[in-house]
Amino acid sequence: MKYKDQILAVIIANPGLSSSEIHEKLEIKKSYATTKRTLTKLVEKKLIEKQGKRKGTKYQLSKSFNILHSVDIKKYFEQEIDERKIQETFNFELLEKDLYQVDIFTSAELEELKLLQDMYLENISQLSSEEYSKEIERLAIDLSWKSSQIEGNTYTLLETERLLKEKKTASGKLKDEAIMLLNHKDAIDFIVENPDYLKALTVKAVEDIHSILTKELGINRNLRNRRVGITGTNYRPLDNEFQIKEAFEGMCRLINGKSDVFEKSLLALVLISYIQGFMDGNKRTARIVSNSILIANNHCPISFRTVDSIDYKKAMLIFYEQNNITPFKKIFIDQFRFAVNTYF
Repeated sequence: MKYKDQILAVIIANPGLSSSEIHEKLEIKKSYATTKRTLTKLVEKKLIEKQGKRKGTKYQLSKSFNILHSVDIKKYFEQEIDERKIQETFNFELLEKDLYQVDIFTSAELEELKLLQDMYLENISQLSSEEYSKEIERLAIDLSWKSSQIEGNTYTLLETERLLKEKKTASGKLKDEAIMLLNHKDAIDFIVENPDYLKALTVKAVEDIHSILTKELGINRNLRNRRVGITGTNYRPLDNEFQIKEAFEGMCRLINGKSDVFEKSLLALVLISYIQGFMDGNKRTARIVSNSILIANNHCPISFRTVDSIDYKKAMLIFYEQNNITPFKKIFIDQFRFAVNTYF
């Protein structure tokens, strides 16, 4: 067990202890100075908070602990679906209270993201409009392919490129697979050509993106009015149309009230999937809306090209079941870094 995890275990079992009291309860001790430094880092990461000053300082879990603490993904999924202790139903408090009180990214994470964003702005400042359009097209092909692959589409990246550029379908593939990819390209073109459309997030805008992504696929475009299950989890999304709309409205208020663009984009990515407002196409919609927020604010869009589909699904399941965003935050940061270093 890592030293920080030992310290967290002590605080979970004994909230309100001083640093010296925490140090005394550790089974495997390093120096007291190391304990103090680790506590400071845990405060910076918003996993714990302190009350009082100097010798009267006490430590307890922060309000954001459940959302932000690290998760051992491998160990988590060693438990079978029915063995995991989870939040089985939709948690309205996430939208109404918890996520208002949390800064999703640490100062170090934000610093890295902002440095990458500065690199992106410097890079595109040196591109002609034609060169920029070519890079957007390249990213759009990668995003269309990976987003569809996550949903089970069997087109390869090369087959996707040929389809989107030359409108030539791959032999032996289902018609719906080609339609899914073409719909992705249409949705990406729409958000690039209308960058202000999702500057302020609305339920209608989310529905419009979903409609583009699901056209000609036999998927109901309206908000869901009946129950839906999710493979691989016992989490049960809302099954009431009015509650679904209420959840979407709450999500829009939350995201529009955030000042940081990265936080807005990540929250859209996980919350649209979490609400599961449509019979199908929720994660596809989440990925395009997340990117639309980046584009609307002149930030580098992301393609998800190097993310493993299983890792993506596991990160989403952890948010469904534990309302913990850390695995998905790592994916988001990794993919933003990849996009800045690969495109433009």
